[in-house]
Amino acid sequence: MRVGIATDHGGFHLKEDLLGRLKAAGHVVVDFGAHTLAPGDDYPDFVIPLARAVSSGQVERGIAVCGSGVGASVAANKIPGVRAGLIGDHFSAHQGVEDDHMNIISMGGRVVGPFLAWELVEAFLAANYGQAERYLRRLDKIAALELQPSGHRA
Repeated sequence: MRVGIATDHGGFHLKEDLLGRLKAAGHVVVDFGAHTLAPGDDYPDFVIPLARAVSSGQVERGIAVCGSGVGASVAANKIPGVRAGLIGDHFSAHQGVEDDHMNIISMGGRVVGPFLAWELVEAFLAANYGQAERYLRRLDKIAALELQPSGHRA
């Protein structure tokens, strides 16, 4: 699978660990940075290009990491077509893909250790998008929100 990965300083070490594991598992990985540990960098500078690549189909799925995973998830979800989830457990890692078509997994480099992170990534990448009518109906409702002007509610 073609996978994108991005982080700031808060998840740098976890990203580097996952990068090696992804390549060893045979995935094609696009690394959106950070490429060096720089304590003053900002996660949107790396996560937004990742999210755009997922949205455009340049990569099939994405992994976004920051200190807590929260900011990376919030930033990624601002890009139309992205469905990022902050994940810390195995069930949600696959269920988010199956039921909600999650295409970016977000994790905290200061919260999740490398072994758990790898298990979550494996579950995320192995999961398939569910096609049950109820899932698709819900996704249509969410996608409709992206078409509404800011500040307006349906």
